[in-house]
Amino acid sequence: MLFKNISVLNENFTVDENMYVATDGAVIIYIGKEAPQLDYGRVIDGSGKLLMSAFYNAHTHTPMTLMRGYGENLSLEDWLNTRIFPFEDHLDSNAVYWGTMLSMAESAKNGIVSSSDMYYFCEDIARAVEESGLKANISRSIANPFGADVKTLASLDEMKHLYENYHNTCDGRIKIDISLHAEYTSNRETAEALAEYINLIKNTIMHIHVSETKFEHEECIKRHGMTPAAYLADTGLFNVPAIAAHCVYATDDDLEIFKEKGVTIALNPVSNMKLASGMTNVANIKKHGVAFAIGTDSVASNNSLNFFEEMKVMLLSSKIANNNPIAISAEEALEAATLTGAKAQGRNDAGAVKTGNRADLIMLDMTVPQLHPVHNMANNLAYSCSGSEIVMTICDGQVIYENGEYKTIDIEKTIFEVEAATKKILRKL
Repeated sequence: MLFKNISVLNENFTVDENMYVATDGAVIIYIGKEAPQLDYGRVIDGSGKLLMSAFYNAHTHTPMTLMRGYGENLSLEDWLNTRIFPFEDHLDSNAVYWGTMLSMAESAKNGIVSSSDMYYFCEDIARAVEESGLKANISRSIANPFGADVKTLASLDEMKHLYENYHNTCDGRIKIDISLHAEYTSNRETAEALAEYINLIKNTIMHIHVSETKFEHEECIKRHGMTPAAYLADTGLFNVPAIAAHCVYATDDDLEIFKEKGVTIALNPVSNMKLASGMTNVANIKKHGVAFAIGTDSVASNNSLNFFEEMKVMLLSSKIANNNPIAISAEEALEAATLTGAKAQGRNDAGAVKTGNRADLIMLDMTVPQLHPVHNMANNLAYSCSGSEIVMTICDGQVIYENGEYKTIDIEKTIFEVEAATKKILRKL
C-alpha cells in the first residue's frame, strides 16, 4: 500500500507535508518526499489528509459494550454491586463474543487498533479480536473476594491455559497479560500465587486496578497498613512490566514505586469523572517521571471508545486539578495515546509513523472546518477532533475501517446479535 501527497504526523508530533508512505505486509517500509519506484499495490491519494499513528487503549473491559448505559448515576461501589455484577452473572460465551466484536467495530471507527483487556470468557474475546483483524492484550481477571484456597480457583487454570495457548499468536496481534483484578477483590495468597507465576514465565505484563476510589485506597491502608501500590509491590506483582489502571489516589510514595518498578499508569479520565471517583493528577505523575498511557475503561462506565474525547478530558482535567493551564501539553496527550500505550502493551515496534514500525495507522480528513486554521497540529488534534475525522483505520497493514465501511466485521449482524444477547440477559434479571 502506498500513500502519496499526504501529511504525516511524525514521531515528534509535528507535520511533514507532501509525503510518501509505503507499507509491505504489516510493516511501514518507506517514508519520504520522493515517490518510491517499487510497486506497493494500492495507491491512496492523501491530498487533504493526515496520516498518524493509531491509538492503543491501555485499559478496558471489551465485552462490556453489552452494559452501555445500563448503570447510570451511581458511585463505583453501587454501580458494580447493584448493576454490573448481577448482569455479568448471566453472561455466556455467545454474549461475550458479540460484545467484543461490537467493541472492535467501535474501536476501529475511533482509530483504536489495540486494547489492554481485562475480563473472562477470554477465548471468546480472542476469537473476536482475531476475526476483526485488530489487536489485544487479553488478561483473565483474577478475583478471590472470599479468600478461597488458591489451588481451587478455576480462574487460575483458565489464566494459565490462555497464556500457554494464545500468547503472541496471530503474528503477535494477540498477547496474553496476567491480571489481578484489584487488591480489594482478592487476598494476599492469591496475589502472591500470581506473582509466583509471572516470575516464572517472565515474558508477560501485569494488568491491575489501583487506587481507583478514595474508599478503596483508604480501606487498603486499614487492612494492610500500606497503600494499594505498596501492598501490590510487596506481593511481587510489579516484578514484571505492569499497567496500573486509574491511580486516582496514588501518593507521591506510590509514584516512586511505579517509577522504580517501571509501571505505566493507564489514565481513565472520562470513566473516573462519570463515576465521581476523582481526577488523576497527571502533572504530578509526570513530575515523578512515571509513564502514563490512556484507557477508556469499559463503555459501561464511559460510555464510548472515543480517544479524542479521552485526550481532551485528560488535558482539561489536568489543568483544573493543578490550577495550571500548561500542566500537560497536547503533544504529551498524543504521546500517551500512541507511543506510550503501545510500549505499555509490549508493542515496541508500534505507536509512531516510523520506518520499520508496524503499520498501525489512521488517516484523517483535514478538510473539515474544525481543523482550520492550523497554528499547531497537535493542539488541533487534541482539542478540536471528535473522531468523525477518521476516514481509515489500518492495523498491521490491513485496512479495517474505511469511509464508514467495516472491511472485516459484519456490523449489521454484530448489532443484531448484541441486541439479542442483551435482551436475553435482561429477561433473567
